Amino acid sequence: MNENNTKREIVKREEEILKFWQENKIFGKSLAKDSPKGEYVFYDGPPFGTGLPHYGHMLPGTIKDAIPRYKTMRGYHVDRKWGWDCHGLPVENLIEKELNLKTKNDIEAYGIEKFNKACSDSVLRYESDWKKIIPRLGRFVDMDDDYKTMDYNFTESVWWVFKTLYEKGLIYEGFKSMHLCPRCETTLSNFEVAEGYQDIKDMSVTAEFKLTDEDNTYILAWTTTPWTLVGNVALAVHKDMEYVRVTSGEKDKTYILARDRVTDVFGDREYEITGSLLGSDLLGLSYKPLFDYYSQNVDLKNRENGWKVYGGDFVTMEDGTGIVHIAPAFGDDDMKLGMEKNLPFVQHVGKDGRFKEEVLAFKGLSAKPKGNPRETDELVATWLKENNLLFSSKIYEHSYPHCWRCDTPLLNYAADSWFVKVTALKEKMIKATLESSWVPGFIRDGRFLKGVESAPDWAISRSRYWGAPLPVWKCKSCKDISVIGSLAELKEQGSGTEPKNKEGKLDLHRPYIDDVTLPCACGEEMRRVPEVFDCWFESGSMPYAQRHYPFENKEWFEKNFPADFISEGLDQTRGWFYSLMVLATALFEKPAFKNLVVHGMIMASDGKKMSKRLKNYPDMVEEVIDVYGADALRLYLLPTQLMRSEEMNFRLEGVEEVYKKTLMRLVNVVSFYEMYADEVKTPPHPSPTSGEGVFTPPQPSPKKGEGEKVDGDGMGGNVLDRWMLARLDELVSTVTDSMEAYEIDKATRPFAEFVDDLSTWYLRRSRERMKEGDRDAVATLRYVLLTFARVLAPFTPFMAEDIWQRLRAQDDEESVHLAKWPLLRESYEGQALILGDMRMVRNIVSLGLEARAKAGIKVRQPLSELRIKPASLNGDSGKNQELRGKDDLLELIKDEVNVKSVVFVESLESEVELDTNISEELKQEGEFRDLVRLVQDMRKEKRLKVDDKIELSLAPEHAPLLFRFEAELKRLVCANSVTIGEHVQIVVT
Repeated sequence: MNENNTKREIVKREEEILKFWQENKIFGKSLAKDSPKGEYVFYDGPPFGTGLPHYGHMLPGTIKDAIPRYKTMRGYHVDRKWGWDCHGLPVENLIEKELNLKTKNDIEAYGIEKFNKACSDSVLRYESDWKKIIPRLGRFVDMDDDYKTMDYNFTESVWWVFKTLYEKGLIYEGFKSMHLCPRCETTLSNFEVAEGYQDIKDMSVTAEFKLTDEDNTYILAWTTTPWTLVGNVALAVHKDMEYVRVTSGEKDKTYILARDRVTDVFGDREYEITGSLLGSDLLGLSYKPLFDYYSQNVDLKNRENGWKVYGGDFVTMEDGTGIVHIAPAFGDDDMKLGMEKNLPFVQHVGKDGRFKEEVLAFKGLSAKPKGNPRETDELVATWLKENNLLFSSKIYEHSYPHCWRCDTPLLNYAADSWFVKVTALKEKMIKATLESSWVPGFIRDGRFLKGVESAPDWAISRSRYWGAPLPVWKCKSCKDISVIGSLAELKEQGSGTEPKNKEGKLDLHRPYIDDVTLPCACGEEMRRVPEVFDCWFESGSMPYAQRHYPFENKEWFEKNFPADFISEGLDQTRGWFYSLMVLATALFEKPAFKNLVVHGMIMASDGKKMSKRLKNYPDMVEEVIDVYGADALRLYLLPTQLMRSEEMNFRLEGVEEVYKKTLMRLVNVVSFYEMYADEVKTPPHPSPTSGEGVFTPPQPSPKKGEGEKVDGDGMGGNVLDRWMLARLDELVSTVTDSMEAYEIDKATRPFAEFVDDLSTWYLRRSRERMKEGDRDAVATLRYVLLTFARVLAPFTPFMAEDIWQRLRAQDDEESVHLAKWPLLRESYEGQALILGDMRMVRNIVSLGLEARAKAGIKVRQPLSELRIKPASLNGDSGKNQELRGKDDLLELIKDEVNVKSVVFVESLESEVELDTNISEELKQEGEFRDLVRLVQDMRKEKRLKVDDKIELSLAPEHAPLLFRFEAELKRLVCANSVTIGEHVQIVVT
């Protein structure tokens, strides 16, 4: 078969199998079948439906398919409920681009109702594509009875979570310095910020702050955010550190800075230290503001405390000048010092990131422009230079936070927000985290727990539109608040009012929810605060909201929480994993999940991120799945370092290699079986689920679990059959143990070697037995293939099903995905012995073939003798193992190395030695083998079937071979007759 046709055939077969699953409702039947072990709970992190599935969905999707399939085969009921992430900046940004809306003012002018309607309409625009692609990837998941985070019952559960935390004292409203996206005009959580770091070239400046009481004396302060200097209201020093006065020949000025920083700050400039003092000596000194836009405002609160030197423990000598410029509106340490010292609060930049009107030199400018983030900093530096207040400036490269959705540089900005008091939960979170198992474990013990230990309180409110609304109503008069935890509460407190959209349907989104007012005890009216939830709060509420807990499914949920398993990428360490753990700890003092597989990121072949713009990766469907099949892609990804949270460069050649060396080899083995096994496909010959028939070895004793038994201990019959069954036992044991430990890479890595053993050793060595009708050999192969199909089922579901359908008996399960997992058995002495013996045999064969290659003698040329040094034979246990007397194993060595005899010689210097003397008789045998190969190649060229008969004509020089080997030649090449002619040719009869 042509290679391209083969590729199309395997893809076509996968599509036929998918159709078989769908038409016969196999997934539904797998959920409905008996589940003696009860529930196994799996949470599936919901994707956004605003784009098409890609490799970032394929990898976790495969993991999230493999584990539930495996657990289903082990006797569990594993519900797999699909969900859609609907809210948040990802959707809003998409609609803003489509509607050409640049700012929040544009959105409000357009209309919140129309904007949110556009968002709602967009979130499932690719739903039909997802429903085609996800099943095509081989996933069993319910995409019809799905949940959506925008549904009102989902939001009601989110409200319950919020109110429960509020009643526990874990929710508060605060004014803090946070990262703000000036384009989206909303603050972001610390883990949203962590997702958006980019390397940029920025500017730092060292500014000169003139002391008011000393002539020509300036304090030097360094900053990496020159745009914040307009908001400067203080300088901070470390009171216990040594500072110095320095003069420089270049300027008629005296500078004050930390002694430890002089060399770095002055560099090549000439300078002289003229005095020293402690930081405490600087406290209280006043200086002239760099900019006077706010210092002259007599109405500025705490103005009298501004533009002075204060002490701060956060000041270090690691960089800068040892003196920190303080702008309380734009930094956490700055704000804390400002509150402690009652400093004036100057916020010269609005939430849109632009300088306010009163800042005449820079009014209207973006503080951190997208595309050129240091543009405004350079203008500030120029202004300082023109006013003789710039000591130095420098361009440097660093990692800077950008909006995770729109790529705008973020600002550190003081703003109001609602917070979860994570700092009060840390000890409980650490305890809950340690109760969960992570693969790999170092992600839990390192990155995640360190993140928990240093985590600030979680800002969960967003000043946006398309999101679940915060259920907080506030009275403008007395400032009292009411927190709503359910629709019933809202209806009760709102005098029966429910938010409904234009269609008259219940809708909790803005602006409808904003129209609902509540009466306040003071007699005034309460209105809802305008914020919506951080979409990560919704994602973290998913375990409860997908089941509409506690309003429905209460008993089921409480019995089955936490989840048994989840999986996502390393990037979710600060995202979904974190939000799940925060809320589960806050609500129940439990982890949200028991087991977690954290996978790494798939990169392009050049090591860069996969980019639609750069087109640096093959299309997942058209160039991979439609060419090699979904199983090849799955089996390419699962055994890799991705399962250990490491990055991997995607190589299409790697998928092709899996397809060729593993899947197609397996297809060829199945095809070979079908060619010779018509008579053993039907009962009474055995299947893996039947211990009856011609081939019925003793039943195993169970080791763990109640899966389907692995029939046969391989204690009788042909040595190759016994070895192949032992290899199968070994594989089942390895895969089972690995899957129980959630180590999918270890579970799938042995497949390639097993298929290689099955194809290039067992089948090649057993081919002639099967051709000759050895029923034990055929039955063994069938048993191995059907059992292997069950082992493959969680990982390569199409290939497993294909094998099952081609080989199963009438009374076997309708689908391999309805079958039980092969049962683990106690190891038996014969198993270890045969595995060790065969490894030894193959090692000797390898050494013998290596000796042939060195001697320049082709394998088809028989030799008289292979000598083996017995002392070199070590088995797996390290004990000396003898092959003497094991004729079946010695026959394998003789056949593979093509020698007449194997002898053991203690005095050999090397491990093996060949007798390379070729007699005339041996030479003739070699020529005969060459002739057989020639005729077989001619049969292949004519695409003859194995049992197609031919008339064979040989060249005159082959007459001696015909005289000696005629009968064997006819048998090997399936010839009715052999004659001598002018040259070798075949005619099909």
